[in-house]
Amino acid sequence: MAERRTHDDDRHGITSLFAACNIADGTVISQLHRRHRATECKQFLIAIDKAVTAELDVHLVADNYGTHKTPEIQAWLTRHPRFHVHFTPTGSSWINQVGRWFGLLTDKLIRRGVHPSVQALEQDIQDWIRTWNANPRPFTWVKTADDILNSLADYLARIKPQTPANQ
Repeated sequence: MAERRTHDDDRHGITSLFAACNIADGTVISQLHRRHRATECKQFLIAIDKAVTAELDVHLVADNYGTHKTPEIQAWLTRHPRFHVHFTPTGSSWINQVGRWFGLLTDKLIRRGVHPSVQALEQDIQDWIRTWNANPRPFTWVKTADDILNSLADYLARIKPQTPANQ
């Protein structure tokens, strides 16, 4: 049977998922919080700090959400010089591997699920992450940068509006 979706969306509350992806092995460190403030972001940074071997540097690729840029977070990062934050340009989260992982979570669980409460949603997310981490799969780019740039150039040439000068 084809997948069905309703036209209305009955929300029972919200939750925020903080996630960090180890690009070497595909495992994910995660936390769920009911709010998305600097306080929760700092708790997640502390969890990453505890989970990642102390001799390794941590490179965080983050979106441009304001939580990552607050004075509280900047002060924490200054005290933890092994953390290096790289911000993706707006609308470019697809280049971030954890962004791709969020896409899988959305496609495989969130859109297909029925979650009668925030607690049910959180439990389903935690179960999905446990299953993922039991058999993690790192993401691998299958095209070279040149392949991607050539494909983009071809696309731009196809959509370029015709003007009298280039007809």
